[in-house]
Amino acid sequence: MEETGSMQRIFVTGAAGFIGSNLVDRLLAAGKSVVGWDNLSTGREEFLESARTARQFSFVRGDNADASALRQAMRGCDFVFHLAANADVRFGTRHPSKDLEQNTVATFNVLEAMRANNIKRVAFSSTGSIYGEPQVFPTPETCPFPIQTSLYGASKLAGEGLIEAYCAGFAFQAYIFRFVSILGERYTHGHVFDFYHKLLGNPHQIEVLGNGKQCKSYVYVQDCIDAMLLVIERAEGAVNVYNLGTQEHCTVDESLGWICTYLGLKPQRFYTGGERGWVGDSPFIFLDTTKVRSLGWKPKLTIQEAVLRTLRYLQAHFPAGAKLRASA
Repeated sequence: MEETGSMQRIFVTGAAGFIGSNLVDRLLAAGKSVVGWDNLSTGREEFLESARTARQFSFVRGDNADASALRQAMRGCDFVFHLAANADVRFGTRHPSKDLEQNTVATFNVLEAMRANNIKRVAFSSTGSIYGEPQVFPTPETCPFPIQTSLYGASKLAGEGLIEAYCAGFAFQAYIFRFVSILGERYTHGHVFDFYHKLLGNPHQIEVLGNGKQCKSYVYVQDCIDAMLLVIERAEGAVNVYNLGTQEHCTVDESLGWICTYLGLKPQRFYTGGERGWVGDSPFIFLDTTKVRSLGWKPKLTIQEAVLRTLRYLQAHFPAGAKLRASA
């Protein structure tokens, strides 16, 4: 799955982030030339340590709000992976302009920079959150959209719309990926991160947002990248929309149970109550991945394996984790 077709010089927004830095490493391993772009607001320079040793990699620190710098940095590229975004779903209502500016307007700036540089192909990290709270499970790409429930999901849906319009208006080709939550190495936020750090602070009790019965699907980051590269290699439409996830799901309580068993802990659980952890938290996310599987992709890791691999990464990178006893 390392084929990347006609891509030769690739521009990656959010290159120092969790998914972006893993993607950069994969592209470089496939012999591609990569320009990484990141403002380092949440991305981490250490995630690019390996990439910086590669002759065919260059890094530009810049912000998608700076349209002029973006156009300049993108010059000479022939494909764009647009991964940079504000992913603060939980606290989106505290700063509603962030999703508009960093997700929707930023996507417009990326598309305009592509147009200025005559770059026609783009891959976009969207989200399963755009389905809001659907009535169909597993949820297919063709599911009618309900009312949006999060500013993050709404901003990503607006980004999808802009990309589709550029495909129609300027003959772009797009690959839109609607992710479930991603787990794995370089993971910096999400439920495994939160639970692990809560347990570092107090291994005897833990707060769980909602009622713990929220049901989610997750996918390992390398499996996610496998799927993206395969779709780009094989899909031929002008607008190619693919769900990315696994054929399983788990509750928040189940995932916490795996984490506690691995760490050898039995904390008392306290629940904040309700079927949502926060405004916009869908109580059930489970995407239909028949479409991407028809291309020959399937995840190598189960959700439980991905959770535990993420946990091992967190232990290795937060020395205080030595206080917690690992049972495996």
